[in-house]
Amino acid sequence: MIVSQLRTTGVNEPLVLDALRAVPREDFVEPSRRAVAYADVATPAGGGRFLLPPEVLGGLIQKAGLKAGESALVIGGATGYSAAVLAEMGLEVTLLESDPVLAERARVLLNGKARVVEGALAEGTKKVASFDFILIDGAVEDVPAALIKLLRDGGRLATVQAGTAAVGRAAIGVRAGSAFALRPFADAPAAVRLPGFECARAFQF
Repeated sequence: MIVSQLRTTGVNEPLVLDALRAVPREDFVEPSRRAVAYADVATPAGGGRFLLPPEVLGGLIQKAGLKAGESALVIGGATGYSAAVLAEMGLEVTLLESDPVLAERARVLLNGKARVVEGALAEGTKKVASFDFILIDGAVEDVPAALIKLLRDGGRLATVQAGTAAVGRAAIGVRAGSAFALRPFADAPAAVRLPGFECARAFQF
């Protein structure tokens, strides 16, 4: 994974590579998919949800320029792989998951390394918080205002931007006062869309 997927796609930050090397990805996928946990695809985690491909997750984290001690929120963290990687980097991590079965499995696998809360993904955490970094752990058409409000001024949000095109785009945005905009920086064709983040469709006759 490190040599053939991450370094070849420009993920070279030692802190990111060390964390991805340390966390056993195979523990967080469906048991029947352990043998292909490191394949260059979105891997099933259970409940119809998927882990981001390794190079997509690595690229999003590296682009965010994270530092130990910062606070992070993972939206739709499923079984907790992305949260585990961020915690390994020294961040204080909260994972938000809407599926109670996945949330419980994440609690077991994370074993106290991150806080796991349950709730609607697009609504964010109900408790007022100000995060340095938010990772939406999948592809989305739209980033709800409720999530942007959870960022501190200068905080970063990373996700895969999905539109009408077949290929998603890894993207990152920075909150500056009330302003926020995602800026794509790389293709992410294998990322699977998270439910609940669709753009409102215009009415047509």
